[in-house]
Amino acid sequence: MRVVLFTGKGGVGKTTAAAGTAALAARLGRKTLVLSTDTAHSLGDAFGINERAGAGSDPVEVEFGLHVQQLDAQRRFERSWSELREYLVTVLDVAGVGAVAAEELTVLPGAAEVLALLEVRDQVQSGRWDLVVVDCAPTAETLRLLALPEALGWYLERLAPMERRVARSLRPMLGRAAGLPAPADGVLAALGSLTEQLGQVRAVLTDAGTSVRLVLTPEAVVVAEARRTLTSLSLFGYRVDAVVANRVFPADGADPWRAAWVRAQSAQLRQVEDSFGPLPVFRAPYAHREPVGFDALADFAADLYRGPEGDVADPFCVLSGHGDDDLLTVERSGEEFVLSLALPLADRSQMDLARSGDDLVVTVGGYRRIFALPSALRRCTVVGAALREGRLRVRFEPDPALWRGL
Repeated sequence: MRVVLFTGKGGVGKTTAAAGTAALAARLGRKTLVLSTDTAHSLGDAFGINERAGAGSDPVEVEFGLHVQQLDAQRRFERSWSELREYLVTVLDVAGVGAVAAEELTVLPGAAEVLALLEVRDQVQSGRWDLVVVDCAPTAETLRLLALPEALGWYLERLAPMERRVARSLRPMLGRAAGLPAPADGVLAALGSLTEQLGQVRAVLTDAGTSVRLVLTPEAVVVAEARRTLTSLSLFGYRVDAVVANRVFPADGADPWRAAWVRAQSAQLRQVEDSFGPLPVFRAPYAHREPVGFDALADFAADLYRGPEGDVADPFCVLSGHGDDDLLTVERSGEEFVLSLALPLADRSQMDLARSGDDLVVTVGGYRRIFALPSALRRCTVVGAALREGRLRVRFEPDPALWRGL
């Protein structure tokens, strides 16, 4: 089972790259689903169809072996979290909030993103597909989306047991003291279920069969964002297996205006090759017309993945990247332990490291990840850290007070 996510700065052509990859995979005989987590929903446009013609919230076959899905987060919300929402509406109504306002307040922040991820998980677990291609939202939204499973899971794991204990002890008092309805067992069960489901989402997204492909255009601002995105994806444990450089101007027969663009793009492409190596960089020329429809998209992808010898790389395969054990490792080094985390292209000046109880908090740019330390490292103190050759290495030394007698 393969899952490939496409992301990039808005307007670089990630939907075309995702749709083309899915179309080519279907042409090669893979049973493929391409779905969009982007609220803009341009997948139907890419295939020359619209919602009235069939591209909607459920998978619809647009060509033999290829299905398209544009997620409807509101529909999924009403189907999945109705009990929790009804409880919140009741509480707000008792507290004096009008019914309409209560409905609006129960639209939880981040709910659409969480539900999109749950739909991806459901499709992967359904067993219907050889390949699931995800057309993600632009980079910033995608990074928030991919950070959610672990972050929300971390909080829910700590809050849910406390909520259950408090609810049991206070349930008889709530109605008498404040006139508020106590949460039913079903509401508490929903929190526990959400924790479990987020864990399943995280397992799908970090599976060895899942990878991310970065789409960019050879422009300085876009390349700079793509570099930061690679670092952030690695921080959260996601594998990037290729870079797609889209809308590359052809060098032949260039007039002065286009020749200037060719020179500028060539300089950026050299930086891309140097920065993102050893990841393969696939180039898509600036075509004379927009690829719309199954055949045009499949042809676009065939040209994109074509090697110098004329052979076409199978878009289904993991094209490159870190192995399972390379993203995060813990090793013994003499009397110390070393936790090593892959952070390609990270800038030391944009990083921060902190220890918080049994967790290690790593911040890169505007993104933060909380690592629950394994039991051995919980009994250690941090004695040093360094960023070298694209990896953060944190050194731990056993605390004698905690290791004594072991």
